[in-house]
This record gives sequence, C-alpha cells and structure tokens, in this order.
Amino acid sequence: MTTWVIGDLHGCCHEFDELLEAIDFVPGRDHLWITGDLVNRGPQSLETLRRVYELREHASVVLGNHDLHLLAVAFGHGRLKPSDTLMDILEAPDRETLLEWLRRQPLMVESLIHQCVMTHAGLPPQWSLERARQYAREGEEMLSSRQFLEFLPHMYGNEPARFEPALRGNDRLRAIINVFTRMRFIDEHGTLDFSAKEGLDSAPEGFSPWFCFERGDTSRLIFGHWAALEGRAPGAQANVRSLDGGCVWGGVLMAMNLETDQVVTVAAKART
Repeated sequence: MTTWVIGDLHGCCHEFDELLEAIDFVPGRDHLWITGDLVNRGPQSLETLRRVYELREHASVVLGNHDLHLLAVAFGHGRLKPSDTLMDILEAPDRETLLEWLRRQPLMVESLIHQCVMTHAGLPPQWSLERARQYAREGEEMLSSRQFLEFLPHMYGNEPARFEPALRGNDRLRAIINVFTRMRFIDEHGTLDFSAKEGLDSAPEGFSPWFCFERGDTSRLIFGHWAALEGRAPGAQANVRSLDGGCVWGGVLMAMNLETDQVVTVAAKART
C-alpha cells in the first residue's frame, strides 16, 4: 500500500481528480492523507466534499480552519463571507450526512510506521508529540460530542493567543484549535500572531514561522494551510514539509509519496 499526502483542496475538485489519476491512486490498494481545508474559496466545494466522503475509508483527513468555518455557518454560529463558496453545501440534500462526517474528522493524524505526523497548520515547538496527541484528542472530543453546538459560539477568537496547560474550558479548547488550524507566526514563547497571513517577509517584529524553531523530536511533520509558501518551508528542519501549493490561487495541487518522498503536482485550471 502506498500512502500519498495531498495538500489543501479548497474546492478544487477537477484538480483533485486529475491528481488522483496522476499518482495512479487505487482505493483499497493505496491510502490518502489530506491536510485539511477541503472546502471554500474554490468553485467546487460540494463536489470536493462529496468526493472525499466517497473515499473516506481510504483517506485520513485533518480539519482545517475553512472546514471549521463551514461547520460554524451550517449550524448557525457563523456568517458567510463574500468570498465564501459554501452555499452549494448548505443547500445540498445530503448536507447533514456530509457535515456530520466532517465534524468527526481529527485535528492530527499520525503514522508510527512512517514516523510522520500531519496537521493542518503545524505544531509549535513547545509541544512534544505526546502533548500534541493529548491536545488533539481534547479538541476532537468536543467537536464530535453532543456539546458541539454549545461550543461553536465560543470557538472563534484570538484570545488567548498562547496556549498554556493551565487553561480550562472554552479558552483552552479555542487555544488548542487555533494552534492546529490557524498558526503561522509565533514568538519564542509560542504566542500566535493572527494578523500576518502572507509570505515570510510579513512576519511581525519578534515573530517567526513556527517551523523555524527547533523541535525536540525527529518525526516528519507535514502541514498545509499557508498557501503563500507555495509548498515550501524555508528555514525549516529537514523533517518538516509544506504541501499547500496554492492551487485555489492559481498555483498547484501537491501530492507526496510517504514512502519515497516523490512529489507530484497538477496545475490549477483557469477560472472563468
């Protein structure tokens, strides 16, 4: 079995299908990892979500910030933005099935065989893998629980900007989810900056990309989320890999073979 890791899809279903063909993906023989943000911004959010759902037994998906935005809007605790492309999902006859499956997806996927971890935005150097597993489970348990609807109004916010083990309740869960799904620049203490979203030269004073800080473990770490990096992570340790090629912005959709590190890309299709 070959495991392929694919970067953020963002509703680019045509490119997703083309990439699956390019890597000769065979369900039952091969397995997919997807770095999250299945939906939004691109033109085929519903088709993409349905396609991944069809492959669900053969795919491991982590939640991204746009996936969480869809859930918040769908369950009445968020507002559509002018740039959103989620209405087709919200009006779909199978929306309940798709959304219930989506909210039960993890924040972190790990393979001990490949010594590899995947999250949407990354992992801060202050977290060991053991701690990251614990925090991921806390967030996942809430998002898949009966208390999900009660938590949604409290999921958004930039405070606290730094996760502390002493945090409790909604503040703790919000900080955990922000790290897994929104992190880009941090300071040496692990404080997140939420204002800068462009390339590395947009770093606020005192902040650096999270992947430029040395980690204590040697597991490979794969992330998406940061389209401006175009699938690169300059200054990162050798075991860190960015796979968001910015397909929805005219870049490429990327896949990496976990066994060989081979990278396959397909170019974004022209938008009309």
